[in-house]
Amino acid sequence: MSVDKDTVRRIARLARIALEEERVEPMVNELNGIFAWVEQLGEVDVEGVAPMTSVVAQTLKMREDKVTGGGDAAAITANAPMSEDNFFVVPKVIE
Repeated sequence: MSVDKDTVRRIARLARIALEEERVEPMVNELNGIFAWVEQLGEVDVEGVAPMTSVVAQTLKMREDKVTGGGDAAAITANAPMSEDNFFVVPKVIE
């Protein structure tokens, strides 16, 4: 897979990244280099290799699942910078 200048501009627009025109061509080369490297990974023979999540075998510590206190909304929101009717008040982030 390879990308062209129009694709880079479209990706930048979708990601809401300001990309100056002089950076478009270098970005095309960078992305094509990344895609070439990813295609090389597809050539590696992984037949018989077990999937793993870590290079070191490890197990997670488990705890007993039990019901605890909770339900005290006033105590939970006591340290919040702003709260209203036991809800956290946060700034609007969607335009």
